[in-house]
Amino acid sequence: MRPLEVDMKKIGLYVLASLLSFKGVSQISAQQLGGKTLNPITTAVPFLLISPDSKQGALGDAGVATDPDANSTYWNGSKLAFADKKFGVALTATPWLRNLVPDIYLYYLSGYSKINKNQAISASLRYFTLGNIQLTDAQGNSTGDFKPNEFSFDIGFSQKLAKNFSLGVASRFINSSISRVYFNGQQGNAASTVAVDLTMFYKSDVFKLGEKNAYATGGLAFTNLGAKIKYSTEKNFIPMNMRLGGGLKVNLDDFNTFGVYLDFNKLLVPTPPIYEYATDSLGNTTPNIAIDPVTGAKIIKKGKDPNVPVAQGIFQSFNDAPGGLKEELQEVNISGGIEYEYNKVFAVRAGYFHEPKTKGARQFFTLGIGFKYSVGSVDISYLIPRTINNPLQNTFRISLAFYFDADKKKDDAQPALIQP
Repeated sequence: MRPLEVDMKKIGLYVLASLLSFKGVSQISAQQLGGKTLNPITTAVPFLLISPDSKQGALGDAGVATDPDANSTYWNGSKLAFADKKFGVALTATPWLRNLVPDIYLYYLSGYSKINKNQAISASLRYFTLGNIQLTDAQGNSTGDFKPNEFSFDIGFSQKLAKNFSLGVASRFINSSISRVYFNGQQGNAASTVAVDLTMFYKSDVFKLGEKNAYATGGLAFTNLGAKIKYSTEKNFIPMNMRLGGGLKVNLDDFNTFGVYLDFNKLLVPTPPIYEYATDSLGNTTPNIAIDPVTGAKIIKKGKDPNVPVAQGIFQSFNDAPGGLKEELQEVNISGGIEYEYNKVFAVRAGYFHEPKTKGARQFFTLGIGFKYSVGSVDISYLIPRTINNPLQNTFRISLAFYFDADKKKDDAQPALIQP
């Protein structure tokens, strides 16, 4: 009996839109397109890199140094030690690739609780579903349906170490069933792994910027640091990531505030090398990668072997690009956003995300608005790709959040825009 096959259209679109793919599917080597060497970094479970909430999503995916909110666990959990509410919970729904497929969604449920003025705990659940996929046999006859999904669940803790500085840690369980029916031409299984986040956050005292009051923020987050995930016979890196950023918020007057944020983002995963290709008897290059007859390993022309342990892969990711320093710098994505807020009840946001063309070419503008009520808020964001007919076109997010029991103690409040 021949194995079941599955229509991989949705999974392919998902990988395309994320500009990532399963490393176990194939070892991608650098390719030439338009005179440029394309060499994107690939990982498993790329849904972990999809921005899950509307507020930071509207800021071009800049979020490591924004003010704390119920979605901070994804961006920088250490921010929650500065939260000015006792409890917070948020839910976001994101129709993904809605221009191409109607039933792919990312859901994100997140919340936190302040233990005291210096500590907070948090938890979140990320659920990504590819909707319904039809299974067929070798003749193309329908044999049933399959609904693959991926999810992660994490818990975190944050602690102020000083008036203006905090640290955070989170543990995460990750599960993927995308390969349960079909993976790499073989029957697959659900895969799972664990990871941790290590984060830090700084928030200054209020200072004078000209005639206006302002405060600055800074954040550093190492996320998804964890074991490789195994789909079939090969283990694959998960999207271990480093995000560094800063922000500045200015009180224009008693009712109007303006903030600007900038993030730099880099995957802590080995870069695919450039392989040597075998030649035929006439000396012509073939499409097959050359194999070392002694070791049986693929021969690397430039770069380093990506099949290394996790810890080595993290450090290697800073100096293994085949193109040297220039290519290493191209592996840094830049996110920037601005936010205008009126009387703490209405906000308008805009941003831009830039990834170099050689590393995936995700380049898009973002817009968003937000409304705050006595205990709740609603945020909406919209993504506008720079290129037409982009799989991410018409992506929007809607977030609902609720906050309770404001802590009025002076030492516990975040350094809001107040008169010095």
